Amino acid sequence: MVCAPLTAAAADDPQPPAERSTALAELAQSEALPLFDEFEPFNGPRPDLRVPATAVDLSVFVPPVEDPIIRTLGTGVASYYGRRFHGRRTANGERFNMNAMTAAHKTLPFGTKVRVTNPRNGRTVTVRINDRGPFTRGREIDLSRAAAKQIGLIASGHARVELDIVN
Repeated sequence: MVCAPLTAAAADDPQPPAERSTALAELAQSEALPLFDEFEPFNGPRPDLRVPATAVDLSVFVPPVEDPIIRTLGTGVASYYGRRFHGRRTANGERFNMNAMTAAHKTLPFGTKVRVTNPRNGRTVTVRINDRGPFTRGREIDLSRAAAKQIGLIASGHARVELDIVN
């Protein structure tokens, strides 16, 4: 359907509604377009309008699989380290990357995966132990900057967290 732009002359002299509808009907017939009263919006079966559009079909929903907890370590204070140590060697020999999901712990074996949860906001992150520390009294784990950012630890610098060893 081709529509002509509305000009100033057309705006000053509008057609009466009866003439407009007749003109539209003629235009629809001349260009073989269906009229609105003949228009069928659904080709297939009509949707069930009683079900809200935001409903989730639970028969096909697959819940996310969480890492199974092997052992709970309890709570402790977590801090983070970043730029100053970026690129230096860690205790297991690899280079520290402040953008990786890694952490330092005093006694856990290297390669252990630990789920760290900030109970104040409910955020969680899984990190891999690749370094020794923290060497500040009262701290349980040192997170990389990226891991600390993910659980909302950057602004405060340290926070009480829950620790779980996962598979």
